[in-house]
Amino acid sequence: MTKGTSLLKAAWIIAFVTIVSKFVGFLRDIFIAKYYGAGLVSDAYFYAYQIPSLAIILIGGVGGPFHSATVSVFAKLVNPDDKMPSEKVNKLFNTFLTASFLVFAFLSIIIFIFSEQILNFIIHSNNYQLVELASSHLRIMTPVILIGGIIGIYYGLLVTYRSFLLPNISPVMVSLSIIVILALSRGDKFGTYLAVATTIGALLQFLVQVPGVRKLGFKIKPNFDFKNNPEFKNLVELVFPAALSSTIGQIYVYVDMFFASQLREGAWTAIGYANRIFQFPVGILMAAFLVPLFPVFSKLVGEKRYDEVKYYFHKGVGFLNFIAIPVLFGIILLSYDVIQLVFQRGEFDSEATYMVSQALIFLSFAIIPYVFRDSITRIFYSFNDSKTPFIVAFSSIILKFILNALFIKTMGIAAITLSTSLVTLFNAALLGVILLKRINLNYKIYFKNLFKILFAAMCAFSLNFIIYIFWNVQEGSWFILAFKTFCMIILCMSFYLLFSLLFKIEYAGELIERTKNYIKQKFIR
Repeated sequence: MTKGTSLLKAAWIIAFVTIVSKFVGFLRDIFIAKYYGAGLVSDAYFYAYQIPSLAIILIGGVGGPFHSATVSVFAKLVNPDDKMPSEKVNKLFNTFLTASFLVFAFLSIIIFIFSEQILNFIIHSNNYQLVELASSHLRIMTPVILIGGIIGIYYGLLVTYRSFLLPNISPVMVSLSIIVILALSRGDKFGTYLAVATTIGALLQFLVQVPGVRKLGFKIKPNFDFKNNPEFKNLVELVFPAALSSTIGQIYVYVDMFFASQLREGAWTAIGYANRIFQFPVGILMAAFLVPLFPVFSKLVGEKRYDEVKYYFHKGVGFLNFIAIPVLFGIILLSYDVIQLVFQRGEFDSEATYMVSQALIFLSFAIIPYVFRDSITRIFYSFNDSKTPFIVAFSSIILKFILNALFIKTMGIAAITLSTSLVTLFNAALLGVILLKRINLNYKIYFKNLFKILFAAMCAFSLNFIIYIFWNVQEGSWFILAFKTFCMIILCMSFYLLFSLLFKIEYAGELIERTKNYIKQKFIR
């Protein structure tokens, strides 16, 4: 990739397909909210879904350990321009695939058998109906666990060969399945259709990857040669601690589930919606820039071209902050209005809107450390080091528990998302300090850009806050509320861009220049 050009081109492709995927996911949440609101059934489904989601999203998803390990190892073994993989590479693929299938099949069977005991341990509640309902959902969704790691391997291969479309668009299959099945069935009393649709969607998510991997020349042939295979050993050394690290991240979720089950009915559903709304812009940003950046980091680190690693880090993370920081202030200002417009219908009432917005505002403070942490983690992976992120994540479990316990009585739902933001900040800071032993990324440049962007965003927020306060909208005026929200978003973007140019933030100038060039190329002949 040439500096800037190919990276931005890949970023735009990924951003577009991720936007499509996230938008369909948003529609899925609207359907779930309409039919189940924030209550017993939705809580049961979301409690149960946390276990299969660990496999298909955190472990096997884009950016997960199986995807990351595959990219890190295969990027050093293959040339993306080659028409066919070598016999050695194909053998490594099949060895990794075989081992993953055996491990995840075993886990699926265990979780299916002990689903009720597992959920009874996680859900700290005397509500037996909730545990029983969540257990039935989990049993239906256990095949998703088997699919998870295999999807991650396929994602990694496709990204290594610069095929970014399929890995980022395929997650839409789960959302589409839920939308279609709920629309046809109009929901059901116990949410069984939700669990069935999730399983069908995960299977489709895997199947759409198969033609792309076969086109690359990879052929499936089970291989049990797990010994005397240095590349496979390298994969395992990356995957195992990284998977543990993702599992540690899920332990954070289980800690949150433990405390949320002590709150009012619908609390866990509200936290889940807040997290997915948060992930809508942040997930797009992280996928758009870190997915194409990761193979670049891996290759440059392998060739010890550390100055270029620094260049891509500051360019990528700086641009991520430039977009992410106004998202933070936008959430603080408009979260209640947006949630009311998008979700408040059917079983989803004003109280549910308040719970979700409260959780979302405190979660939004995680945006800046989230961007930094995930960017730094990719550099650790490029050094074939997934142990350090694991140790850092593991070290903060107790911190997560303590923060939840401290805040839960006074802040309720907000306590759980605020503790998430603080733990993310702790992890980001610790990883940043540890990485200095490997490579000096010159954080002065990072903080200089960060504070300039923050100042521009705060100036824009102040003006927009004044306008928001004086522009009063009465309850129930849906069209006027939608018009106000749209206008406020436009004003937020306009003021932010204006202040960014005033303070000479380089990313604002680049954005305008690229927009001008695009318009000239497309419309001015």
